[in-house]
Amino acid sequence: MEQQKTFADQKRKTVERAEFTADGRYLRKVRSFVLRTGRLSDYQRDMMNDNWATMGLDYQNQPFDFKAIFGNDNPVILEIGFGMGRSLVEMAEQNPDRNYIGIEVHTPGVGACIAYAKEKGVKNLRVICHDATEILRDSVANGSLGGLQLYFPDPWQKAKHHKRRIVQPAFITQVLEKLGENGFIHFATDWQNYAEHMLEVLQQFADKLHNTSPTNDYILRPDFRPLTKFEERGQKLGHGVWDLYFIRKGETL
Repeated sequence: MEQQKTFADQKRKTVERAEFTADGRYLRKVRSFVLRTGRLSDYQRDMMNDNWATMGLDYQNQPFDFKAIFGNDNPVILEIGFGMGRSLVEMAEQNPDRNYIGIEVHTPGVGACIAYAKEKGVKNLRVICHDATEILRDSVANGSLGGLQLYFPDPWQKAKHHKRRIVQPAFITQVLEKLGENGFIHFATDWQNYAEHMLEVLQQFADKLHNTSPTNDYILRPDFRPLTKFEERGQKLGHGVWDLYFIRKGETL
């Protein structure tokens, strides 16, 4: 007898079906991510099933009410593609005066993030399992974000796949609409070619964004961005990491 699908299993299937129409036909849509359907462990499944009501947010076609969600007016920081969520949870724990929302399409990472947040007793974090561009478009009000974080996104190394990179002028235009005055954009990548691409795209918005780099390109990893195990391992092998930190221009700059 087939095991009954839980909420976590259904969420997983919903994300998997994103590439198809309602009647099962292939939907040709450029995605900025590859949906890696790694195994969802029983523990991760239970964490999603048991805690989604308090820690999860679902896609909606109207803006989230952040004050109602978090119970305060603290700045809301959105992170796209948090992986297994460890650094995001640590950042939320270290900054209780900020609210964090993480978006990740891979359910094992969502379950792991919720589990670590519960372990740490973090209350200022919510997670979403959905396409980030659709969340930005429909579920986030203009001017409502204090910042956007994108760390180590899929670099799409082949030139023919560069169009799939999430950092494109249209994406930055969308993010700028959602940022409040002096809101920040913080990108990090371990692919130099992608770092150069990110910088080139952001420089196209020099009238709206201020680059905090003293050399007008990259910054050293700031203390507030936790060092990931993946990044630490890469540094030991001599791999570079590039951080970009831009602030939306406003009257107080």
